[in-house]
Amino acid sequence: MHIHNVRGQLFEAAERVLLRDGPDALTSRAVTEEANCAKGVLHRHFADFDAFLAELVLDRVRGIEDRTASLCAAAGTGSVVDNLTDAVKDLFGPVTVATVALITFRDGLRARLREAGLTGIPLAAHGTAMIAAYLTAERESGRLAGDADIDTLAPTLVGAGHLLFADRTSAPPQTAAVRKMVAAVISGALRPQS
Repeated sequence: MHIHNVRGQLFEAAERVLLRDGPDALTSRAVTEEANCAKGVLHRHFADFDAFLAELVLDRVRGIEDRTASLCAAAGTGSVVDNLTDAVKDLFGPVTVATVALITFRDGLRARLREAGLTGIPLAAHGTAMIAAYLTAERESGRLAGDADIDTLAPTLVGAGHLLFADRTSAPPQTAAVRKMVAAVISGALRPQS
């Protein structure tokens, strides 16, 4: 049977396994069984399983990069707190949280990501860059103080956001909890609205 968009189907299957069973259950056999294809299909498209996982992470990173433009376009509109709340909720969806666990779980995956020029936890790093770009746009629009410390605010929002979302065994935090955290982190940087 010929499979269209093999990479996409394998990525979706990996995400389902990761969400359902956790990072220790994510194997090439689990992915191909979930995708309902032969194990050889994965190995025809990727050098090995860690190469597949690295591409899965890179695909998620590209998604964050794509969302950066739309978030920055929101600068000057709506509420800064609401825009950031939505961005943090989007960034730390269940797949991202599970992928962060996967990255910390697999030494071979971290090695592949370093080879690709990505260090640390790439999803958190790119999420921080996305938030920093938005905060910079808001500072330029005058809705944040001119001396707002973007280099501190962005990683603080991402780190605090990750802590709120990190428990995969329970439901994600309520929007009100995320909004409260965002408001607390940026309160000193917000300019009063006239």
